[in-house]
Amino acid sequence: MERSEAKQSPARRFLAGMRDGMPICVGYLAVAFSLGITAGNIGLTAFQGFLASLLNNASAGEYAGFALIAADAAYVEVALVILVANARYLLMSTALSQRFAPETPFFHRFLIAFDVTDENFALAIMRPGYIDPIYIYGAYAVDLTGWAVGTALGIAAGNILPARVVSALSVAIYGMFIAIIIPPARKDRVVGALVVLSFSASFAFAVLPLFSGLSAGTKTLILTIAISGAAAALFPVKEDKEARHDT
Repeated sequence: MERSEAKQSPARRFLAGMRDGMPICVGYLAVAFSLGITAGNIGLTAFQGFLASLLNNASAGEYAGFALIAADAAYVEVALVILVANARYLLMSTALSQRFAPETPFFHRFLIAFDVTDENFALAIMRPGYIDPIYIYGAYAVDLTGWAVGTALGIAAGNILPARVVSALSVAIYGMFIAIIIPPARKDRVVGALVVLSFSASFAFAVLPLFSGLSAGTKTLILTIAISGAAAALFPVKEDKEARHDT
């Protein structure tokens, strides 16, 4: 958190987080709508879908969970599959933990870890200085609401909308994610090169026989460890001591 931001009131910082989280909310609303249709097809009510998304903001994890519910799988199986699908968030939470001020209370770290997603991670990590929990809570307030409400609306709509319309709505989240990664990629050539490398490696994992059979969560976990580890070793980020002292 920069000095100018630290001087702002908690309300202004919270509203700033809501403002920056609004594009994520819109993308989540669209994608969660299609997730809700899937949930409705297996018999979940709108309230059940809303609660599931409110407590588990993870598209791959929820899709996997709903598929297992439809297959009448055991609770242990559901828990293990969702754990594997969401394992990459453990890495993201570890990375974010290094960006907190040393005196940050545990409950802030715990609550922020609750809703670490690809988009929220990108939003938090691209800000200079220490992480401001109040700002992150503002972003969470809108995007988590969008995810939960979108799921409920999808269940309520059921199969009324044509499949092509639902598929078109899902494209919004890709545009949103591109909007998050392009600015830092334009500022830093290393980041830009790593973005291109990540896309290329992800495509390779999708088509190569050795990796194509892996789940989406496992592929993401392997690529995250390999690419981020190599980047950290080859292009270490210098500690901005002046910025840290300004917080």
